[in-house]
Amino acid sequence: MANIHDVARVAGVSISTVSYALSGKRPIGEKTRLRIDQAVRELDYMPNAAGRMLAGTRTRIFALTAPLRSDTYTPAHMAFVLAVATAARQYDYDVLLLTEDEATDGLRRVSSSRLVDGIIVLDVSINDERADLVRALGVPAALIGVPGNAEGLVCVDLDFEAAAALAVDRLVDAGHASLALLGHPQAVYERGSNFPTRFRDGFLRRASERGVDARFSMMEKDAPDVRSALFGVLDADPAPTGLVVHAEEGVHKVVLEAIAGRGLSVPRDLSVIAGVPTFDTSGFTPPLDSIPLIPADTCTRAVELAVRQLDGTVAPRVELVAPTYREHGSVAAPRRGS
Repeated sequence: MANIHDVARVAGVSISTVSYALSGKRPIGEKTRLRIDQAVRELDYMPNAAGRMLAGTRTRIFALTAPLRSDTYTPAHMAFVLAVATAARQYDYDVLLLTEDEATDGLRRVSSSRLVDGIIVLDVSINDERADLVRALGVPAALIGVPGNAEGLVCVDLDFEAAAALAVDRLVDAGHASLALLGHPQAVYERGSNFPTRFRDGFLRRASERGVDARFSMMEKDAPDVRSALFGVLDADPAPTGLVVHAEEGVHKVVLEAIAGRGLSVPRDLSVIAGVPTFDTSGFTPPLDSIPLIPADTCTRAVELAVRQLDGTVAPRVELVAPTYREHGSVAAPRRGS
């Protein structure tokens, strides 16, 4: 099997020149590049993605930008990464994972060196600079999430506003007139994370449309703060009889333990819905109704749209997946006099 030394010998150049030509890290004269290109073809030298691109074929690799931040909920994060990788394999594609907090440098690098055929963007924020970069790069790309400005982009996401509205409707239709939403830590909203904001806004908007009282409270992840936030909403006037929890799995468990510790029963004293969890709520004590966030639903479609861009034009769009409701018996009519 030919190696880079063979390419350099046949092309009559140094090994470093071959490396620069394949990686795109430095400009190479046109005549020199043509000699290297010819040597690559003669020797059938295909050691890496850049070599395949030089030979005029696809790399069969997508860059997946999925920043790991200090407040990243790893189980959900990796569930989306796995869903993208699984969907990509269906098209005979591999995934190059970029985990920088601000991933613009990585995206520029892999795009300019032609290491990837396209880009998949995860954990999209409202003012996400990766969205602007994707527009500027002009490469096939799909965002799993919706930035504040989606112009010119291909985006796929769960309809978080509709999911929140579905939770409100279930509770109001069951007879509840006072609702509360427990959400993520304050820092998540402050950094412009997209889906918590959309879920919160959708919850409050739908409650207003249905003419019911609603309040929202943020929670940190530690148990004392979770209990403090919960008791704060339960002690409000009027006290909510319907509760939606939009948080990590461990936070849900603390909430249920605290509810039981107050001598309250779900759903007799308080109806509870898990808002867009990526985890199963049927094993909780008690099991919780949920409106699940299923990574495969959005990731599979995003990869499909990225692949379609390789073969033709896909018009910019925002595709929102309709939410579904899973019933486990945690919602009932409020007790008379509540």
